[in-house]
Amino acid sequence: MKRIVEQDIEDAALDILQNDLGYEYAYGPDIAPDGETPLRSKWDDVILVDKLRAAIIQINKDLDLTDEAVEEVIKKLKRLSSKLLLKNNEKFHTFLIEGVPIEFRNKKGKIQSEYVQLIDFKNPKNNQFLAVNQFTIIENNKNRRPDIIIFINGLPISVIELKNPADEKATIESAYKQLETYKDQISTIFNYNELLVISDGTYAQAGTLTSPKEWFLPWKTIDGKEPAPKSLPQLQVLLEGMFKKEILIDLIKYFITFSKDRKKTIKILAGNHQYYATNKAIKRTIKAIEGSRKAGIVWHTQGSGKSLTLAFYSGKLQQQEELNNPTLIVITDRNDLDDQLFNTFSTIECLREKPIQITSKEDLKEKLKRASGGIIFTTIQKFGSDTGKFEVLSKRENIIVAADEAHRTQYGFKAKTDQKTGKTKYGFAKYLRDALPNASFIGFTGTPIDFEDKSTRAVFGDYIDVYDIEQAVEDKRTVRIYYESRLAKLDLKPSHIAHLDKEFEEVTEGEEQDKREKLKSDWARVEAIVGSDTRIKQIAKDIVNHFEARQKVIEGKAMVVCMSRRIAVELYDEIAKIRPKWVNKEDDKGLMKVIMTGSASDGPEWQKHIRDKRRRRELGEIFKDSESEFKLAIVRDMWLTGFDVPSLNTLYIDKPMKGHGLMQAIARVNRVYKDKEGGLIVDYLGIAQELKKALSNYTKSGGKGKPTFDQSEAIAIMQEKYEIVSQFFHRFDYKKFFSGTAKEKMQIIPAAIEHVLMQKDGKKRYVREVVGLTKAYALAVPSEEAEKLRDEIGFFQAIKASIVKNTEVQGKQKTDTELNSAIKQIVSKAVSSEGVIDVFEVAGIKKPEISVLSDSFLEEVKGMKHKNLAFEALKKLLADQIRIRFKYNKIRNKKFSEMLEEAIRKYQNRSIDSAQVIQELIELAHKIRDDKNRGKELGLSPEEEAFYDALDDHDGALEILGEDVMKQIARELTELVRKNTSIDWTLREAVQAKLRVMIKRLLRKYGY
Repeated sequence: MKRIVEQDIEDAALDILQNDLGYEYAYGPDIAPDGETPLRSKWDDVILVDKLRAAIIQINKDLDLTDEAVEEVIKKLKRLSSKLLLKNNEKFHTFLIEGVPIEFRNKKGKIQSEYVQLIDFKNPKNNQFLAVNQFTIIENNKNRRPDIIIFINGLPISVIELKNPADEKATIESAYKQLETYKDQISTIFNYNELLVISDGTYAQAGTLTSPKEWFLPWKTIDGKEPAPKSLPQLQVLLEGMFKKEILIDLIKYFITFSKDRKKTIKILAGNHQYYATNKAIKRTIKAIEGSRKAGIVWHTQGSGKSLTLAFYSGKLQQQEELNNPTLIVITDRNDLDDQLFNTFSTIECLREKPIQITSKEDLKEKLKRASGGIIFTTIQKFGSDTGKFEVLSKRENIIVAADEAHRTQYGFKAKTDQKTGKTKYGFAKYLRDALPNASFIGFTGTPIDFEDKSTRAVFGDYIDVYDIEQAVEDKRTVRIYYESRLAKLDLKPSHIAHLDKEFEEVTEGEEQDKREKLKSDWARVEAIVGSDTRIKQIAKDIVNHFEARQKVIEGKAMVVCMSRRIAVELYDEIAKIRPKWVNKEDDKGLMKVIMTGSASDGPEWQKHIRDKRRRRELGEIFKDSESEFKLAIVRDMWLTGFDVPSLNTLYIDKPMKGHGLMQAIARVNRVYKDKEGGLIVDYLGIAQELKKALSNYTKSGGKGKPTFDQSEAIAIMQEKYEIVSQFFHRFDYKKFFSGTAKEKMQIIPAAIEHVLMQKDGKKRYVREVVGLTKAYALAVPSEEAEKLRDEIGFFQAIKASIVKNTEVQGKQKTDTELNSAIKQIVSKAVSSEGVIDVFEVAGIKKPEISVLSDSFLEEVKGMKHKNLAFEALKKLLADQIRIRFKYNKIRNKKFSEMLEEAIRKYQNRSIDSAQVIQELIELAHKIRDDKNRGKELGLSPEEEAFYDALDDHDGALEILGEDVMKQIARELTELVRKNTSIDWTLREAVQAKLRVMIKRLLRKYGY
């Protein structure tokens, strides 16, 4: 039977690129420096210079470039000088998009300044697309060969790393780690990288230079209209979808960008949904300007990158020739949302112009009188008028108004007459159209539109694109949200609260944040009941217990939403009494903070919680930092829309909420973060009815999937996973562990490990299922059901930790579970009281000094009762010994590693049993131990021995030159390297080049 191998996947990918997409193809060894048709002069050349030179001349015909000018462009590209890979990559991306700036003396003798284009973005077919496999790169003494490299005009813009789907260990995760290794060892090629692709034949995902593993994502469609059938391989969908020539060019030009804040720079690639939504929105906008002026609505669920979609739309919109340098006005109805969105746009580099934020109505009038261009941010309230009309600011037709998360205020056309003054006022939407009578409108929302009381289509038009919760969760753009009801005693019916909430919303419709405080109505009475001393104490105690219980299981952030600023402050004070260590007088420090606005008139006891815009922004950055001490934020309105904290996993709601406001708030916990399984909403006020209404509206609007799941569903998943894991211990009474003596417990642990290891694929399956149980448990805590299973889950986790800790080969790929940093090991008191579990100790053998591997120890292992456990322990020891003993001797390391891997392979294929494999490993241990004295016998130091083995690795060298000459070369090589290297020699190309020349000279001297 023919087995699938990695080469099959590589051939399939090349077939798609070459035959379906029209790429040229070259085999790496053929175009290598020593190949039949070389396109490179050196092994560290990663740009195909001849192809690049031809493309520059072809694309820039109108510039009449001289040969010297062309060579200057190539030099600039090859001399990206920063020691930081990301800086080089960012500079190259700028060259790619804007052109390479040069000055040259033209053929008439005059100095000419130009931007030389590297890619023809207007005509994709005027570029050369080349796929190369097995492209060897030798850099920093590392010889590496990525599977497939995509060149556009000789520039290596994409690296594709493939793994064998038939090999259990060759996962998509190992492909990702391979790329991480390449970045470190052959970094030059990544100076020019735009896209990274990883695939194991089954799954395929794309990311950028800075993407963590969780942000490598699949491409979902080939034609851009319908999701590809799940029966199609993801690699085929990704290649045929993303790497079509016109789509790849479009992606590079408009949908790959950098985002910078004070701490870091990240490179962003648009997701499948962002790419197609943006292009559909552009087409609809151009059509709207010619007719209805209603472009439509983009509904992309909260957390799926809607703000970035708006940014990509803005960047591409600015460059559409049909729009003649348009002006984009981004409208929100909240100051904090305006700030957050403006900050997002200010940090991103896909925009042709820097955005402007409006500070006042006068500023608005001044900025909108511009002749063309610009991205302007303002709140819709700036268009308010006391006269019933707003002056015309511009009659231009290429003004686009993009409304973001501003639902109710966008529909205000109706007149309201003040009976006392007789003045008639209209909603802000009317004044906006007074000011910009010929503007076109597009809406961006994270929640569906309520069709019952809003004429959505009359304002914006139909939906342009819908990306709902089901799609976002499936694509791993968001995580599931779970709901837990923990109602606190309240002398008021939830239905009455909902009624008052509606009244409150109507009275305060469209008002700025600070004006809401002026409301005097039944709302104040409800606030008094919700914020009674007894109830606040009850809630404070429950939040402390709930938050601490979750922190023991899953580290992360939490937010409490209060009904008023008074309640927020008093809740803070009450929690501080229970946990004084959670607060700190220094504003930057402390686990808990209140985030709210205010003024000097609010009184001294509130002043420490009132911070200006700049300080709130700084605290927001601290809260977003998953490593910061700030874990619990108490808010009223702040941070409930447009504020992304990936590590936020719990939201406590103690405020009447409904509709889109409720949907936006609960979406704070749906961000993807490492291995975060889901977010949890804790309801103290009885918002369940309003949540049902919001969900009903969601499905009416065409959304699929459930936005929230009751916590009981997480509990059910936990119980199901518990049953699966407990079956690993069928006919093994592990429950004796909880009642046994210390000695009995110590006997149970190795027996439990052995029981798991003796099952077919026991280790792999057990680790996977325990991780699933752990994740479900993290969502079910705290609950009565979770508490009942705590000790047993702790035992299962402890056994898993022991298996992983003592059987994983150090330095090799870790399992997915070890990367699950969001979830702590759940070790109950019953387990943790015994301390750290050491497999050698519980197995009853003395842990050896691994550099010795004595005969007595090997005999002890041979006689162990638990053969599978003995095999795992010995395998780990030998791997560690090989890694440490031969760290600098790659030849011996490779030899013994291959011998170890062969023994393991035979065991895994069941061609030999556990007793036989132990015997083979013991023989290998003897060989490794005997090898230790080999250097002494040769009269060589460890460094000299390493060089000797490297020289001996060449077939026939020892026979031809003899042992004495080989030893002499090894000694001289060692001395030469010692004298001519500095601490940073691996980073300095000049030093490396000098070394290479000296080494070649030495080898020639001895005829090697």
